[in-house]
Amino acid sequence: MSSSEKGRLVLNHSTHLPGLIPILEKLTQINGIQTVTPGELGRVKGHIPKLKVRISIPIRGGFKAIARQGKTVQEVFILTDLSKQELETAIEQILGS
Repeated sequence: MSSSEKGRLVLNHSTHLPGLIPILEKLTQINGIQTVTPGELGRVKGHIPKLKVRISIPIRGGFKAIARQGKTVQEVFILTDLSKQELETAIEQILGS
């Protein structure tokens, strides 16, 4: 992948966590990330006031991440050549900006 190519954000659902899409769009700008696909929304018991994204498990070709805010959770599938550590660092930088 050349440095001018950017990853693709797949918007296949009508609902997403508030504020998640701009973060995922920034993620697609990072070299080594091919595709970012948000999954379905779910509800959890715990409450997290600020949006958090953490890497969950490796999947074929990348990782599954979990985005949480409030009592809502959303899976995000990231196809990438980056290591787990590189991806976690990139997400931390985006959330911190």
